[in-house]
Amino acid sequence: MPIEDRGDAYLVTHALAKDTLSRLRDIETEQVSFRKGLVKLGRICGYEIIDGRMETEYVEIETPLEATMGERVKGLDDVVIINVLRAATPFVEGLLKAFPRARQGVISASRDEEAGRDENGTFPITIDYVKLPEITEDDTVIVADPMLATGSTMNAVLEHVIANSTDPEHLIVLSAVSAPEGLLRVSEAVPEADLLTVAIDDHLDENGFIVPGLGDAGDRAFRTT
Repeated sequence: MPIEDRGDAYLVTHALAKDTLSRLRDIETEQVSFRKGLVKLGRICGYEIIDGRMETEYVEIETPLEATMGERVKGLDDVVIINVLRAATPFVEGLLKAFPRARQGVISASRDEEAGRDENGTFPITIDYVKLPEITEDDTVIVADPMLATGSTMNAVLEHVIANSTDPEHLIVLSAVSAPEGLLRVSEAVPEADLLTVAIDDHLDENGFIVPGLGDAGDRAFRTT
């Protein structure tokens, strides 16, 4: 199965997804290769979402020789991708290769690293910008962020998505790497969301970073510190 049910989350098990993630984890992978890897991983995850979450329908088509029946994916025009700035930008670029007609939303969210985590293990989150398209009950909504650590940022983002939409057909939280603590926190806060990730890592360190993780995806993709 390309998508495996792990209880609190669904795991993308495609061999190319695992290969690409391993290259992203490598400290020797420099900026350009890291960005291209996130794009590639987003595309692979997009295809897996199509295969695992979307239905097909039979259609009659005319080939150069005769009429025949074919299959087409339903709902490709009813996809909304939410880009959680900034690390998700190359990840979303890959998703758009799988869903070129998707409507797009942007939410700029950041956690206050200096404040540190509270007694519940969460960070205070600042939302600086929100621009969302109309979301309907026919839509598949994909909220993309490469790293799901404490779940603080994702829960804040999902609050805005849910407040500005009717219940979509599918609500998918997509990450490259996730921590068990974050998966549990998001699943408890938004049980209607399907949590889809390429890897469930071991734990969070004292600073709230995923271990073994892949470092700061935004810094590595944009060459900042």
